[in-house]
Amino acid sequence: MPATDPRVDAYIEKSADFAKPILKHLRKLVHKACPEVVETIKWSMPCFDYKGIFCNMASFKQHCVFGFWKAALMADPSGILSDKKKDAMGCLGRITRMEDLPPDEVVLGFIKEAKRLHDENVKLPSRPKDKEQKELVIPDDVQKAISKNKLAKTHFEKFTPGKKKEYVVWITEAKTEATRLKRLETAVEWISEGKARNWKYENC
Repeated sequence: MPATDPRVDAYIEKSADFAKPILKHLRKLVHKACPEVVETIKWSMPCFDYKGIFCNMASFKQHCVFGFWKAALMADPSGILSDKKKDAMGCLGRITRMEDLPPDEVVLGFIKEAKRLHDENVKLPSRPKDKEQKELVIPDDVQKAISKNKLAKTHFEKFTPGKKKEYVVWITEAKTEATRLKRLETAVEWISEGKARNWKYENC
């Protein structure tokens, strides 16, 4: 008997009628090809763990999705997983009916391929780090207002780039000039007190 999670049962039952048979079928195929998987709920969707995050599925109002954690490393001679025309998360695109799924033997093959990658501990390549950190551009009016207040200027210069950015974004995203001026005034007051933009929530 496969190890199932009642939360996944509940998720399927709450899904739209069109989605229920799709999710049940995908779930069955995952357990068939990799009996050792452990069901769970992550990111508010059913996930299957096997020596780490393995695959997941989800349903929305008009479609379902299914994907593999290491899809980028999986063999895909027919280009099913790498179809750039798909406009949905997951590897199989928008699934609205059972007929949208590849044949069972194809899906089973993908699951077994994913299992192999996990068995061999094949790692996903790390994301390249942006070596050149983008310089924060502070608008002239913001810089001048802060500089006029000695305490604000002193504290602002000691702020981390992230804290500075929070203030700049908050001020520059104001939709009207009046709102911008009000935010700028408030920002100078808070900065002069050494407060970060979200100081109200820091101790919550």
